[in-house]
Amino acid sequence: MKPILTIIVCLFFSVCTNAQALVYKPVNPAFGGDTFNYQWLLSSAESQNKQKDKTAATTKEQTDLEKFKANLNAQLLSQISGSLYRQQFGTDGIKEGSYTFGTYSVDVFPSTEGLTLNILDTNTGEQTQVIIPNQ
Repeated sequence: MKPILTIIVCLFFSVCTNAQALVYKPVNPAFGGDTFNYQWLLSSAESQNKQKDKTAATTKEQTDLEKFKANLNAQLLSQISGSLYRQQFGTDGIKEGSYTFGTYSVDVFPSTEGLTLNILDTNTGEQTQVIIPNQ
């Protein structure tokens, strides 16, 4: 009698139960979540951040005298670099060829992207490439 009663109870509950699909919707907008969650997630992360920005503590407001000194240095360096540029390249600008500035060797040549400058520091071997696009 018990096995029959068990079968009847199982059949009764199996007919009455319904199932639905489980759908996961992420919260983070980077993974497909709602974009309105971005500010909330950002403020939540910033409030939990225990790390301090070390560079923010070292920066201080410059006095007027320090600003004047920095401005004067920038203008003097600009004048010196302009003078060196005119001595090396003349008033026509950069032309093809090889140039030497102290320990820097500069090769200037045209390429498909524009005028290419290969800059080599002969002391360290570091190399940089600057491309000036065609107009």
